[in-house]
Amino acid sequence: MNISLKRIQAIFVKDYKEFSRNYALSIMLTLPILFAIIFRSAGPNLPGAIGFLHNLTFVLLTCFAQACLFAEEKERNTLRSLMMTPATPLDVLIGKSTLVFVMSAVVLIISLVIFGYNPPSMWAFVFANILSIILYTALGTICGLYSKTLIDASFSIIPVSILFTGAPWGALLEDNYPFFKVLNYMPSSQLVHLLNIPQKGFTTGDLITPLLFIFAWTVVGTIVSIVLYQWRLKDA
Repeated sequence: MNISLKRIQAIFVKDYKEFSRNYALSIMLTLPILFAIIFRSAGPNLPGAIGFLHNLTFVLLTCFAQACLFAEEKERNTLRSLMMTPATPLDVLIGKSTLVFVMSAVVLIISLVIFGYNPPSMWAFVFANILSIILYTALGTICGLYSKTLIDASFSIIPVSILFTGAPWGALLEDNYPFFKVLNYMPSSQLVHLLNIPQKGFTTGDLITPLLFIFAWTVVGTIVSIVLYQWRLKDA
């Protein structure tokens, strides 16, 4: 499957222009930064704050923005036209994901600078965040493909928000309710484990284990989003 940088760039520019007119998405850009300011004022050692800040950013910004970009195309009846263009599925998915990736990365960096977080391993931290942005972009794509309007997209991310943002907190109940142990394997829980690794005394294995889980989730989520997009292409 060929990938055209020109078509990807054209889709990116188109989405950027549409995003600049969407005030709901613009507001979402400020929420992680606002929470970072609140958490910092409460103290950088606030339990669970750094993990909550990350997972909140991925759901409310990355996933929501991607879902809205696809839902807006469907609301305007332009998604089918886009599917019928010479642009390949990968051109469309990469083009529509690039803007969300850039926004998520920039907002997350600003939020972390404000919060004052120093990761124990920079390479593991960066890799985990890149994988997480890709994963939640894929989840947003899935939500957007099955949303007819922007309102539908807003509601479609609620299950993602509950399951992925709430997983690290639900995993704390595993001692009393063994069933909740499965939540430890969620990517959001593994990211929290990685973020909570102490600055000193950790091993490479402590870093690799959560990265492998996040990587596996990212691969599966990306494949599912591509397959579902191709199915929608056949229905167009």
